[in-house]
Amino acid sequence: MNRCRVLLLNAALGPLDYRVPQGMAVAPGSIVLAPLGPRQMTGVVWEADRLEAESVGDNRLRPLLQAYDLPPLAEPLRRLVEWTADYYLAPAASVLRMALASASALDGGRTVTEYRLTGLVPERLSPQRAQALERLGERQGLVRELALAAGVSDNVVRGLVKAGAIEAVEVSVDDPFPLPDPDFGPPALDLAQGAAAHVFVEAVRAADFAPFLLDGVTGSGKTEVYFEAVAEALRRGRQTLVLLPEIALTEPFLKRFAARFGHEPVAWHSGLRQSQRRRAWRAIATGDARVVVGARSALFLPYRRLGLIVVDEAHETSFKQEDGVQYHARDVAVMRAKLEKIPIVLASATPAIESRQMAEIGVYAEVRLPDRYGPAELPQIEALDLLADPPPRGRWLAPRLVRELEETLSRGEQALLFLNRRGYAPLTLCRHCGHRFQCPNCTAWMVEHRLVHRLACHHCGHMMPPPKLCPECEHEDSLVPVGPGVERIADEVRALFPDAKTAIVTSDTIWSPARAAEFVARMEAGEIDIVVGTQLVTKGYHFPNLTLVGVVDADLGLQGGDLRAAERSFQQIAQVAGRAGRGEKPGLVLVQTHDPSAPVIGALVSGDAESFYAAETEARREAAMPPFGRLAGIVVSSEDAAEALEAARLIGRAAPRVDNMAVFGPAPAPLAMLRGRHRHRLLVHAARSLDVQDVIRDWLGKLSWPRGVRVSVDVDPYSFL
Repeated sequence: MNRCRVLLLNAALGPLDYRVPQGMAVAPGSIVLAPLGPRQMTGVVWEADRLEAESVGDNRLRPLLQAYDLPPLAEPLRRLVEWTADYYLAPAASVLRMALASASALDGGRTVTEYRLTGLVPERLSPQRAQALERLGERQGLVRELALAAGVSDNVVRGLVKAGAIEAVEVSVDDPFPLPDPDFGPPALDLAQGAAAHVFVEAVRAADFAPFLLDGVTGSGKTEVYFEAVAEALRRGRQTLVLLPEIALTEPFLKRFAARFGHEPVAWHSGLRQSQRRRAWRAIATGDARVVVGARSALFLPYRRLGLIVVDEAHETSFKQEDGVQYHARDVAVMRAKLEKIPIVLASATPAIESRQMAEIGVYAEVRLPDRYGPAELPQIEALDLLADPPPRGRWLAPRLVRELEETLSRGEQALLFLNRRGYAPLTLCRHCGHRFQCPNCTAWMVEHRLVHRLACHHCGHMMPPPKLCPECEHEDSLVPVGPGVERIADEVRALFPDAKTAIVTSDTIWSPARAAEFVARMEAGEIDIVVGTQLVTKGYHFPNLTLVGVVDADLGLQGGDLRAAERSFQQIAQVAGRAGRGEKPGLVLVQTHDPSAPVIGALVSGDAESFYAAETEARREAAMPPFGRLAGIVVSSEDAAEALEAARLIGRAAPRVDNMAVFGPAPAPLAMLRGRHRHRLLVHAARSLDVQDVIRDWLGKLSWPRGVRVSVDVDPYSFL
């Protein structure tokens, strides 16, 4: 081919045609470097009949600069890029960028200088040098890594290099990952687990598209079941992708994986260093990375021989990307499995209504694990009526919950208090004039964080120290916190149980897999008695000595006009309840609420999840809401308030009249200002049969607005802020 069409990593451009220089071989999927004006930009060769481009004569084409020595992006991945861009109304280049997520991985092999002992003992042997020689042994690594391992300074290690006791070695940064062994530590499955595992193993052997919903109660051993499918994929030389909703879940999962397969899988998440991302990306692209565990961004990586996808905790809303390409990883994962012609397992103890409906109509095959593994039983759940048994003034824990905490601690067992609210207090105001501290960039209150002595906005990240004077009335020491966050609950626990060892677990304290591993180690060693945490502790953890869970405010998630508020609250509380009684000791869950008669609370206490889901599903059906109808949000924003309002009104006035579709708005968004931008929303509600993307594409494509205005479309929205 002497010319080709290239999709560049520039969302502002469409595909462009280039000339292929003599001697350069490219094909659809080839990763290339192309000129763009005075710049050079990475792109991927695409089929000319798949993407339209401006017609340019051969004599005007600029030549490609380079074709990278990498496997081309396979056709299923190219089709996934197209589908995702079309469905979520995003530029194809923005989707492609997620597939080429490591720029350094495109270059050839690289080396790095590491160091190791030579066996020589220097004549001048200080105590620090002797300690380094004793502790390092066979270890090899960078100077800083060796210094940390030996407990000495970097200069001590450098001194040993000069003395000849440590030598430099050049190593490839692309060293292969160790291969997991499918027969390393096979588990003892019970009958239900064995039957479920057999279904998944047979699907891997069949090597065809087969979507499964693995619906198992907390503690039923879902992970061990789908590990058997992973083992079968390994035996067949195929790759497996396991998606997890939270980066903090990665470390506990890696330990379980290593116990089953002898080695850890390849991890992919935002916490990796550039060199780690490069090594992982190249191993994935060549097929050497056999099992990849990652966050939602791992979904678009260029797997060479993908044979299985698992989406763990598939109900989690964190699988929905809320900026950039606003895709839902669960749904895109199903589409990738379809295009790759491989099985996919959606695992959850509380499946989303959308997934349940797909199983109901037969699109997904449902596999159920109704009981916990071994002797463990589901915990007893009780509601605490805060109106009948309120906490003392200035406290947030009901007397019954405090008594149960006392008894749990006296037995040497662990407890968990759940409140999905970070910080010390959600609102700070002046007791003298009533001034409320609001973020200067967002229409949101500043949240007090006493651990770091800051007021913080949880939307834009703006921080400020708490002032000594009220900025409104200038009274000193007049600021008071209103409402509880996890830090305030932890203070109450310390006051009630001064001898108990308490830990706060939120995204502020567990921000990396290493921090999660430290928390798990402390829990398993009995160094923590009471955990106070947010939704970060509702899933993925297995602590056999944790027997009591207290839900501090079960009503919190039911506030606001969120379509999925009741479902999400049920999922969160059911998941956190599942942390109790996972060993041989029985578990107890106490749910504090002002409305024990609420359907969510009733379903949790009675254990009648099916009735709750049936009622929620029927309400959605009657209102033609997802999964029985379609929604799309249109958000208009600008730093200029008048400009944002005028653009929103322009879009609203131009809304098309289409059967089975209604447009609501524009109206100021609940977060009317976010990161300094004024925001208005429109909501499109349509029948399931309507191709709403084509309607919105034609509607917005005919309009123009000032350069300072941004218009984003969120298909299948999960956030209505």
